[in-house]
Amino acid sequence: MYQRILIPLEHSAYDAGILDHVRQLAQLCGASMVLIHVADGWAARNAQQLALRESEEMARDRAYLEETCARLRAEGFSADAVLAAGDPAAEICAAAERERCDLIAMATHGHKGLQDLIYGATANSVRHRTMVPVLMVRGPAPGSVTAEGVA
Repeated sequence: MYQRILIPLEHSAYDAGILDHVRQLAQLCGASMVLIHVADGWAARNAQQLALRESEEMARDRAYLEETCARLRAEGFSADAVLAAGDPAAEICAAAERERCDLIAMATHGHKGLQDLIYGATANSVRHRTMVPVLMVRGPAPGSVTAEGVA
């Protein structure tokens, strides 16, 4: 069914929920995973244009991606990591194409009303911009226990 799954990570407790879900899907399909985090701070958005070196935030994000990827590999999964910078929705869509992913699996927060407009913008934008199928999994409630630990 799916061969390569792109998983945008936030470097937050919501990552555990989407990773729990995608582990099962990847195992069922024999799919590889591509983890992506899009750094969107000022330094990240302007690093190339201004020839800035990697910020501390980006270095932490890179380490987080690499550690998460290493854990998945130790569990027997095929996994790669991509650290991008800029507009999250645009970078996620571009990575899905570039990495030849046939599914994007994202965690959602389950906000309502105004919060959904503010915090749901990335997931909503991704689903409107890409032709790659998008699976949205509602993240665990804060304080719940997942395979990755407490959310």
